[in-house]
Parts: sequence; structure tokens; C-alpha cells
Amino acid sequence: MNTKEQILDILKKEIKSFHAETEVQKIGRVIEVGDGIALISGLDEVMVAEMVEIGENKIQGVVLNLKEDNVGVVVLGDTKSIKEGEIVRSTGKILSVPVSEEIVSRVVDPLGRPLDGGKMFKARKNYPLEKIAPRVIERKSVDTPLETGIKSIDLMIPIGRGQRELIIGDRQTGKTAIAIDTIINQKGKKVVCIYVAIGQKKSKVAKIVSKLREMGAMEHTVVVLAGSSDPAALSFLAPYAGCAIGEYFMDKGKDVLIIYDDLSKHAWAYRQVSLLLRRPPGREAYPGDIFYLHSRLLERAAKMNAENGGGSLTALPIVETQAGDVTAYIPTNIISITDGQIYLESELFHQGIKPALNIGLSVSRVGSAAQTKATKKVAGKMRLDLAQFRELAAFVQFASDLDEGTRNQIDRGKRLVEILKQGQYEPLSMPLQVAVVLAVNEGFFDRVPLDKVKEAEKTLYFYLKKSAGSLLKEIQRNGDLENKTSSELAAKIGSHLKKYYIKEKEEKEEKE
Repeated sequence: MNTKEQILDILKKEIKSFHAETEVQKIGRVIEVGDGIALISGLDEVMVAEMVEIGENKIQGVVLNLKEDNVGVVVLGDTKSIKEGEIVRSTGKILSVPVSEEIVSRVVDPLGRPLDGGKMFKARKNYPLEKIAPRVIERKSVDTPLETGIKSIDLMIPIGRGQRELIIGDRQTGKTAIAIDTIINQKGKKVVCIYVAIGQKKSKVAKIVSKLREMGAMEHTVVVLAGSSDPAALSFLAPYAGCAIGEYFMDKGKDVLIIYDDLSKHAWAYRQVSLLLRRPPGREAYPGDIFYLHSRLLERAAKMNAENGGGSLTALPIVETQAGDVTAYIPTNIISITDGQIYLESELFHQGIKPALNIGLSVSRVGSAAQTKATKKVAGKMRLDLAQFRELAAFVQFASDLDEGTRNQIDRGKRLVEILKQGQYEPLSMPLQVAVVLAVNEGFFDRVPLDKVKEAEKTLYFYLKKSAGSLLKEIQRNGDLENKTSSELAAKIGSHLKKYYIKEKEEKEEKE
């Protein structure tokens, strides 16, 4: 074989064994950028909610608009460094958030990036932000209470695991306070809590995180933050990211509580993004699919049956009203999606009644199905008594002479209002709630002066913890209030409250 043939053989072998390492990329180019939005040409096969990388800095964006000649991308970073003509790469990945057990006790942004100065946690999976809600056949009816630790809510507007209960009211009426107290009350109850701050001041969220750490509640809590200074796109994605994190734990059979604070700001962020994407505006300039936006988010809250892990996701969305108008567009939308609402009233708040719960407009459509037997027994007529007292209180302003029955009803109503007042960061256990309502029902507070009711209530809790600990444990364990336990508890309550009673002479003078 001559030299030419040898060279040909070598070349043939090399050609046969040659494999070109090529990478095919779907790319487009930026044709317009500004206000957190980029219009891209050339990405013909891109999907809605797909992640893209823009420019050499690989700034992330998510596709929201698909048109014939361009694609609308919401930029999840700084748009100032993006220039027209820059290359945009398709990733083929649908928008998702990294999740694992290590995310608990962390503060993250809607993309799962840490904001608390700690290291990036090790992700077990990536959960898509958008997911179809569990089917009816996979669910179970709500039957387990999720105790908030707030007397007026647990007794009259109970929340069950897997429920969607709206917290609604004007600004500065204590909406977030209820949510934070509920998170604190889940300590030791094996409930993972997720607090989603949408368009909130970072200083406010820092205070909340600090308080949660102080109360030992950050150990079971994840905070998802889209700050007021962040792009509107992050505020739009934040609740979906929080929901995806919650679904990870629900799919593992755990109970999850998620707070959306608040969906009014979420709607504003989506309106801003939609108008910048040049989608046609509808009522109040909101896009036409604003109802669908919230319904597909809140419908993901569920109580799963045993065949599907038995986990639950309880949603407490918060909505801000303007001048108490619950008939506005966004409030009515979300009221129709949820299983009830906790309505907080400015007037009651300014009167010092906290939580400022309007019993007439507040409702839980799950009702007593989400209460223990003990709570049902003592709280049966409480809501009705309070509503009747409010009616009588308004009427008697113009009446000078009252019969004894009406006067007694008003006196008891006043004491009931005092007992239902509760300070922030002071959640109360179920047995103590049962005990204090039992005391009201048995009339033990009727002879306690109105200005001494709160003092008597506080000392009663200390007394019961010390001298009736076994009875409280029994109520907690059984979830029921048996006749024997009830009579023993009533005897102890009566003996303690006697020292606060008005003397007969004073009582007579007061009536006169």
C-alpha cells in the first residue's frame, strides 16, 4: 500500500469516528425594551410562561404575550442594561421555583433566591408556578380546624384546613395582624406557614420577620417577598411562587397555611404588566382575565384525601377596601371565589375593639364542620347574642326606660365584647377559649364590673393553667367538653371570679 492510500484510509477512519458537538439554540432579538417589558422577534416556537435569557448578562424574563410578529416578555431584573438588538435565548423551561425542606425559615424572592443574607438552599425539585388545581375526586371535605388563636374567629368564624377564608377591610384595621397571629399560633402544630408579601415595604416585612423570629415562629415559616421597589412582574408572580412552595409540602402529606398579603396590590401589579404589554383594558382598566387570575390561584387551596397524601393547603388572602366598600370590583371577585370572609371595620377599630370584627358581614361557609366538639358546645349562641347586642345597643341610645331582661342582655353583651378583645401576638389555646366562653355562658362575668373584666380574664388564664391544668389537657386531648369536666371547670372559674364581684349594695346603687 503506497503512501497516498495510507493517507486516504486514515482520513476515512477519522471522518467515520468524527462527531460534531453542536448545540442548537432558539434565539430571537430585542426590538423594544422599557418599563420592565421587552418585545422580542424571532422566537417562533416559544411557550407562554417559558423562561428566556436576555443578552450576555443572561437577565431572566418570562413570556406572557404571543403575537404573530413578536413575543411580549416580562423582565425579572433590571431593564437598563438591556439594549435593542441583543440576543434572547429560549430555555425550554416553564417558570418554576426551587423547593426543598431547607426553604423553611428562609426569606426568598418569587424565583426562590434568598433575600436573608444566607446561602442558597439545596433544591430537591422545581415546582411550576402555574399548576392545575386538584380535581374534586382528589379532595376531601374540610373537617379539621386550623386554629388562629383569636377568640372571635375560632369561636364564631372557624377556619378549616384546606379552606379559603378572605380577610378584608380598609387599611390600618389589623388585617396583617390576624395573619401573623395565626402563623404564631401554629407553633408546635406541624403546620408549614408561608407568608407572601406582595408589593410591601421591605422595612415592614423585616419587622414581621423579626417578630416571627422572636416568637419562635420562623422555624415553621417561609417568607416570599416582592418588595414595593421591585419590578411589578415579581409582585405578579409572588403568590404563585408561594402557592408552588406550599404544594410541595402538601404533596408530601403536610398541612400548609399560606397568607397572600395582599391581592389588591397583586391585581394592581397585573394591571400594570398587562397595560404595558398592550392588552386591552376592561373595567377600572383591569385586564379581562383578572377574575381568572385569582380563581386559578385560590382554587389550588385544598384538603386532599388519603389516597392523595392527605395534605392540605389553607389560603388566607387579604384584600384592602377603600372606605369600607366591599362591592368594589376586586373585593367582590375574591369574595365570590373564597369560602367566607373576615370583615374588619374601621369604626370598630377606632373604638378600641380589636380585632375589629364585623359579625354581621363576616361568615365562614365551612362553619362548625371546622370546630371541635368542645368549641361547638360553648360557642353555639355566641354569634347570635353578639349580633343582638349590637342591634340593642344602637336602639337603646334613644330609649330612657328599659326592662330588666333587656338591661341584662345589654350588660352581658358589653362584657362579651370586652372578653372578645384581644391584643396582638397573644394567641389563645382552644381549651382556654372554651373556658372563658363557658364563664360568660354561666354568667360568672355578669357581676364583674365592666372596667375589671379584662383584668379578671387575664388572671383567670393564669389561675386555670396553674390549678386546672389536667382539665385543660383533657379538653385538648379529647376535643370535647364532657359534663363532668364542664362542671369541675365551672366550679373553679366561679371560685376565682368571686373576688371581682360587685357587692350587693354597689349593684343596687348601679341599677338605680
